[in-house]
Amino acid sequence: MRGHFMRRFAVFALLAFLFFAFVVAAFVTLLITAFSGAGPGFGAFGPIIAIFSLLVVATTVARAIRRVVVPLGDLIDAAESVEAGNYAVRVRPRGPRELRSFARAFNSMSARLESSEKQRQQLLADVTHELRTPLTVVQGNLEALLDGVYPADAAHLAPILDETRVLSRLVDDLRTLSMAEAGALALHREPTDIAELAADSVASFRTQADGAGVALITDAAAALPQVDVDPVRLREVLSNLLSNAIRYTPRGGSVRVGVAASDGRLHVTVRDTGPGIAAEALPHVFDRFYKSDESRGAGLGLAIAKSLVVAHGGEISVTSEPGQGTEMRFTLPF
Repeated sequence: MRGHFMRRFAVFALLAFLFFAFVVAAFVTLLITAFSGAGPGFGAFGPIIAIFSLLVVATTVARAIRRVVVPLGDLIDAAESVEAGNYAVRVRPRGPRELRSFARAFNSMSARLESSEKQRQQLLADVTHELRTPLTVVQGNLEALLDGVYPADAAHLAPILDETRVLSRLVDDLRTLSMAEAGALALHREPTDIAELAADSVASFRTQADGAGVALITDAAAALPQVDVDPVRLREVLSNLLSNAIRYTPRGGSVRVGVAASDGRLHVTVRDTGPGIAAEALPHVFDRFYKSDESRGAGLGLAIAKSLVVAHGGEISVTSEPGQGTEMRFTLPF
């Protein structure tokens, strides 16, 4: 587009120059003819016609140049505003087609910058909020131990250790999430039987589910193809989905893990019989730090699961209705 615009503007400038030169030459010729009486001329009207023609040409050229210069000026002003940190600035598309496309591209860029800045500010606020609670607990307990208020025994040191584990998990989750979203997460792919991986993940949650009175069911199709994935990262995805499903399923309910293949993709579902998710919350379940009021986590589990699935070239989605349970589904190519 840039090359096309430059060629078009160069041709326009050349034609304008040639036309202007022709008019000037004609104007001079007419003046000489009118005042010398030689040649056909236009008599007394020669200079008037020449001046009028010159004004018409000058006006046309000025309007054409203004049609280009004014939109460029708008873009320059908007670029300076963005440089100063004002990402809400937008430019009205006008002028030649190339400049209108340029303005729309600029508006799209500034909109993305504005969205990124809002996400950065929100992320900073969320991380600060999540770090504050465990740090406060650690600081309070350590001060109490140093002041002699509490004895340095296992009962008072254990909460400090628990909070440091929370901090460590939060840092690890943030690192995983940022690397996955930046496309810098290293995946150690190997041929993997997803049905076997799902069965192992379910087995690791069996004790937790039994304690919560929730039945865990695995439903895998026969003769499933192996997929080239990172089994550690896929296990992390399943762990996040299973953990959420068990947490929100009431006693006597069930969580069913299904694995099937169709249309060149492997489909893994985790369906629970919990209370479901409200319609207004569904679009945000994979957002960072988004969590329900009763959630005890940092709200990163599903965001990490989505990033890891996308890193494998897959897709993840959720369907739910209040009172009808929730189904998390992700697909992987094979």
